[in-house]
Amino acid sequence: MRMKNISKTSFRLFCTLLFTLSLQSCVGTIVGATVDATIEVAKVPFKVVGAAVDLAIPHDAPADEDD
Repeated sequence: MRMKNISKTSFRLFCTLLFTLSLQSCVGTIVGATVDATIEVAKVPFKVVGAAVDLAIPHDAPADEDD
């Protein structure tokens, strides 16, 4: 009887390990997409500030320093 319980436990452990390893790429994809979205959201304030600075500061042609 004891051997049968060990066998069931080993089979369950093997199945759990197999399913965990097979889902690893799915989890990696989800984490990667989440990180990419977070980085893009973090970039937005810098883009807004950069655009505001470009509007506020006129870009004249640089003066010739040789004169």
